Amino acid sequence: MASGSGTMLFRLLVFSAIATVSVALQPRFNCSSTSKCRSLIDYIPPNATTIAAVQSLFQVKHFLSFLGANNLPTNTSPSLPLPASQKIKVPFNCKCTNGTGLSDKRPIYKVQSGDSLDKIAEITFARLVTFQQIATANRIPDPSKIEVGQELWIPLPCSCDEVDGNRVVHYGHLVETGSSVSAIAGRYNVSEETILKLNGIADARSLQASQVLDIPLRACSSVIREDSIDFPFLLSNDTYDYTANNCVLCQCDAAKKFVLDCKPSQLNPSSLKSSNWSSCPAMACEGSSFLLGNSRSSGCNTTTCAYAGFSKQTIFTNISTLNTCPGPADNPNGASRTGSEGLNLAYLVALTHVLVFRLLLIQ
Repeated sequence: MASGSGTMLFRLLVFSAIATVSVALQPRFNCSSTSKCRSLIDYIPPNATTIAAVQSLFQVKHFLSFLGANNLPTNTSPSLPLPASQKIKVPFNCKCTNGTGLSDKRPIYKVQSGDSLDKIAEITFARLVTFQQIATANRIPDPSKIEVGQELWIPLPCSCDEVDGNRVVHYGHLVETGSSVSAIAGRYNVSEETILKLNGIADARSLQASQVLDIPLRACSSVIREDSIDFPFLLSNDTYDYTANNCVLCQCDAAKKFVLDCKPSQLNPSSLKSSNWSSCPAMACEGSSFLLGNSRSSGCNTTTCAYAGFSKQTIFTNISTLNTCPGPADNPNGASRTGSEGLNLAYLVALTHVLVFRLLLIQ
């Protein structure tokens, strides 16, 4: 009995010591938004693996979304080797709870033989969470006691909040050895002040390797309606994703002035996510011969049949105009919610329709 008590005391002392060391590194993103969103987070596998294995570990539902988050070709094989320590981005759904953002009940990890909460947090999930956070999320009173086969929710840090009034894609960036706040700010075109404020860092010199930073990535502006099933559909530079039951392919490219570029996906009908759609519905802009993604230029203006979202029955489109002539420097710290790059009168008309729709619902 005494021996068992001694072992238990030793375990508690070990966990206490680890907690003291890691408390400053606990990833926690502020989040007060009432809507869910998609976030990104870095992952560095401890051993050689494959893209499919990482997708499975994080339970990313759609392989194409995983590829799009990393701007990999759509014909990339799931068995593509991923060397140990090679960083890759993982997309996941985020939800705000009690002032902080957490992955929306995914991923779920099944405890293996030889696992401990610390090993799961430090090794398997590469310090994206701490063992204390896993214990709290799963209401485990004694972190030293977990069982083989037990299912654990891994609460990844995230956020859906706007930054400086702009919708952004919050990206959990794993700090590399030798990096600095200024270097990270320059790499992702975000101000140092924004990074320090978002992450509650008083002194930039206190940055530590393997720390998870909340980096707000500028998102492409769009005319997607608020009543669309996929709203807010946010993509950052050099990423793409499929939406509207895989019928629409959208991408974000800084070279195109950060305006969301969408077109019919042309995937095989068997790839449709919803059994309600045996084929993709029509995607023509009302009152014109334009199809989704079609555009024409006249002087400085380019008119496009843009993607505006979808419902259970249809895909919404909208004719929008982009001014392509050189103008004031772009805002480097966020994406304009209204598409101030040139999504002008057509956007305002779409917004008015949405407001009228919401007022009718209230009445």
